[in-house]
Amino acid sequence: MKVGFAGTPVFAAQALKAIISAGFEVSVVLTQPDRPAGRGMKLQVSAVKQVAQDLNIPVLQPVSLRYGQQASEVISALKQCGVLGQAIDVLVVAAYGLILPQEILDIPRFGCLNIHASLLPRWRGAAPIQRAIEFGDIETGITIMQMDAGLDTGAVCKMAKLQIVSQTTAQLHNELALLGGQLIVSCLKELQNGALQSVPQPVEGVSYAEKIEKKEALLDFSFTASQVARKIAAFDPFPGAFFKLTNKLVNENEDTQIETHIKCFDAKVIKSEQSSNPGKIVAIDKDGVLVQCRDGQVCIASLQKPGGKRAPAMRVLQSLSVSCGKILNSLT
Repeated sequence: MKVGFAGTPVFAAQALKAIISAGFEVSVVLTQPDRPAGRGMKLQVSAVKQVAQDLNIPVLQPVSLRYGQQASEVISALKQCGVLGQAIDVLVVAAYGLILPQEILDIPRFGCLNIHASLLPRWRGAAPIQRAIEFGDIETGITIMQMDAGLDTGAVCKMAKLQIVSQTTAQLHNELALLGGQLIVSCLKELQNGALQSVPQPVEGVSYAEKIEKKEALLDFSFTASQVARKIAAFDPFPGAFFKLTNKLVNENEDTQIETHIKCFDAKVIKSEQSSNPGKIVAIDKDGVLVQCRDGQVCIASLQKPGGKRAPAMRVLQSLSVSCGKILNSLT
């Protein structure tokens, strides 16, 4: 059985490695074009491309699959894989980043299987891991779905659940990536044996995981301590939930307000009867900075200044001359 693969980040690379390790023939790989990254803004290959290159698997990196010469080349490659010029039997898709037009969905004789990091139909869309943590879900998982023209609306082939305890997005991502690799291999084996079945998604319980925007990352301490802690976990590592520190810079001519964005990591809820002064720093010690929220407090263990690295909260705040009583996100 000839397998095509479309994916880009580490999550997808884990699945590609699992498919190859299970003995399946991957005939072609689609991935996003190389992008500039890092301080030097040098072109970086995707995690999926790196795996494919290491194993001498042909790689295609179209900017679009809807029109143009690159799209035509991809369609031709998917239709003529292998020595005998046969089309691929199935296309596995995981966090690819481009929408597949119907013409491509129709090429493999067994269709296209998508590895989605949620329990569909909950959290269709771009950021299922982050939204599951942010909104307090107690479980998530992997769904292997038969792709159709809709947004994560296809029939479900297999599903595996994973408990959400206190993981950050980075931690849950790694657990789900391993689970996704295991589940897609199981599906491919059943597909090869003619035993893979699918069922339509339920009509009830649909929700959408909108793409994470940087503007969402500002913490609002008038929310509950649990909501604040969940947002910090959900936005770790990207974009990094933050609070604003505003200080006066006095010079000869005028007073200037200097605003600094401080990213927050490693938070836990501390219950308290206090409910006034949301955003007030209650304590700073070796365990972190204790900040008042609507119904309690949140202890944030690690902070990061612009251009810096994560460090213990006490050390970061000392370097900024911040003490107890400071109101975060205020204008003074």
